[in-house]
Amino acid sequence: MRRIGLAVVLALSLLAPLAVEGQQAGKIPKIGWLAAGSAAGVAPLTGAFRQGLRQLGYVEGKDIVIEYRYAEGKFDRLPDLAGEIVHLKVDVIVVAQVDAIRAAKQATATIPIVMIGPGDPVGLGLITSLARPGGNLTGLSFLSTELAGKRLELLKEAFPTISRVAVLGTSGSSQEVKEIEVAALTLGIHVRAVVVQSPDDFENAFVTIARDNVSALLILRSPLIRTHATRIAELAAKKRLPTMYDDKLFLEAGGLMSYGTDTIGFYSRAAYFVDKILKGAKPADLPVEQPTKFELVINLKTAKALALTIPQAVLLRADEVIQ
Repeated sequence: MRRIGLAVVLALSLLAPLAVEGQQAGKIPKIGWLAAGSAAGVAPLTGAFRQGLRQLGYVEGKDIVIEYRYAEGKFDRLPDLAGEIVHLKVDVIVVAQVDAIRAAKQATATIPIVMIGPGDPVGLGLITSLARPGGNLTGLSFLSTELAGKRLELLKEAFPTISRVAVLGTSGSSQEVKEIEVAALTLGIHVRAVVVQSPDDFENAFVTIARDNVSALLILRSPLIRTHATRIAELAAKKRLPTMYDDKLFLEAGGLMSYGTDTIGFYSRAAYFVDKILKGAKPADLPVEQPTKFELVINLKTAKALALTIPQAVLLRADEVIQ
C-alpha cells in the first residue's frame, strides 16, 4: 500500500508542472487597441489589422482577444482610456496618432506598445532610434513629415498657377506644416495654416480659407480629419478647391489627389510586430519600419465634377487613376 501511495504522489508531482504549462500554453493573448478617433472612422484600418492577425493564424475571440478603446476625437480622454487598457493586463497595446501613443507610454513602461503612423518618432521623442527604439515601444512610421513637402510639389505640378495654399490640420501637425513651409519657399507659394480641433471648427475653417483667397488645399493626417473626410471633401467642393491628401482612402470620400503609402497595408503589417512580441521578442530590439513605396492617386471623377483639368504628364505619373 505504501508503494502504491508513493507512486501516486510521484505521479501527481510529475503531472503538476505539466498542468501549469498546459494552462500557460492555453492562455489566450490579449491586445489593447487604443484609437484617438471613432470606431466608424477607423473601421477600415481596424479591419486591416485583424486581417493581418488572421494571416498569422490568430482568430479574434478564439486565439486572441482585442480590447477596443476609442476617444471619439476627444484627446483629453486618451490618458484614462490608456489606463483602462493597462488595468486589463493586456499583453501588448496597439496604438496610432501621436497623442494616443504618448498616453499609452505614460500609462505603462512595461507593457509592449506597437505604434502605427507617427511621421518622425525619433524627433518626437517617442523612441531612441529607428534601428533600436529602446524602451517598450516599436512599430511603423508613415514618413508623413518628410513627404509633406513632396505633396505640395505635386499639387503645384498639377496646378501650376496656384500661389496660395491652405494647409488644414490639427495642433499635432506642426512638424508637417514646417516641412511644407520650407518647400513653399522654393516653389514661390504662400502657405496659410488652418487648425481645427473639433468637428465644430470645419465651417469656420473654410470661411477663413475662402477669405484668404487660397487656390488649393493640402490636408494633413489626423483622426479628426479622417472621421470627417466626406464633410471636408464637400466643403472643398463648394469652394471648388483642388485637394491633396496623404492617403488614397480619402479619395473614396471625394478627395482629388493623394500621395503616400498604403495605409491599409501598414495596419495589416502591425500584426507582424504583435506576433513577434507574443512569441517573446522585446520591443526595444524590433526596428521601427518605414515605407519604401509611395503611390500617387488621382480621382478624375472629382476633377470633372469641379471642372478641373489635370495635366497629362501628371496623369501618366499616377500609380492609380480613379475614373
